[in-house]
Amino acid sequence: MAYVSVDADDRLEEGGLQFKSFLGNESGNAAPAPESIPQQTRRAPGTGGFWTVEYYQPFFDVDTKTVLTRCYTTLLPTSSSYLSTHLTPSADLYGPFWTLTTLIFALFLSSSLASSISSYLSDPGAPVMYDFGLLSIAVTLVYTYGLALPILLWLALRWLGVGEWSMVEAVAVWGYGQFVWIPVAILCVIPVPLLRWILVGIAFGLSGYFLVANVYPILASAEAKATRLIVIVIALLHAGLALSFKYLFFSYYVVKEIGVGDPLGETPGSAGTLMF
Repeated sequence: MAYVSVDADDRLEEGGLQFKSFLGNESGNAAPAPESIPQQTRRAPGTGGFWTVEYYQPFFDVDTKTVLTRCYTTLLPTSSSYLSTHLTPSADLYGPFWTLTTLIFALFLSSSLASSISSYLSDPGAPVMYDFGLLSIAVTLVYTYGLALPILLWLALRWLGVGEWSMVEAVAVWGYGQFVWIPVAILCVIPVPLLRWILVGIAFGLSGYFLVANVYPILASAEAKATRLIVIVIALLHAGLALSFKYLFFSYYVVKEIGVGDPLGETPGSAGTLMF
């Protein structure tokens, strides 16, 4: 190996080329490794403005296993830390969108099936008329509550100076929180009044607890203590949603009641006896 001798007095002019060695030092130790870069805690939005499709593409980049995990964990009592545990490193919009869309079709199909079953058991020869207006009602009700409400809440909290979560996280919490209504809508095809009230009560309790447990810590971080009262408004709106589901989609029974009668009485309905 050849060596080139360089005089000690030979120096590069100021502003000239400078060389940096990436080899180890004379003792044979390797150069120190650069500091590790902290992981990104939130998914960055795509390129373009928020009105473009490219802006929202990263929020739909999620695998099926993650979506299913985020769905069924909303049913567990330990879901109070859902934001930090299950929406980390980043929330998504794919799961909430399909959860709400599936709920819309589950409400309409289960209601139509319950109506046809009630009509057949009450009068086998009577024609079955499906109310497609319920589909538009389900779309308006579910999307308004699952998408518009969290966005409005997020805007209100931003105006109040509370920035503990993002708009995507707000929509994700509300969207995934409605997952429990999908199996309840399917089970409410069973024409037993008391059973339907129990199922609606369970869904109301689980989803309501999930929302309050994840939203209240954010409200509590506000400087104004009165901000915490928003949780009462959320609870009232959620109770209104549960009663709307019960009255509009889960109230078809046969003329001859099966099981214990509905505690709130009965009113004539389009298929058999419509009770609420």
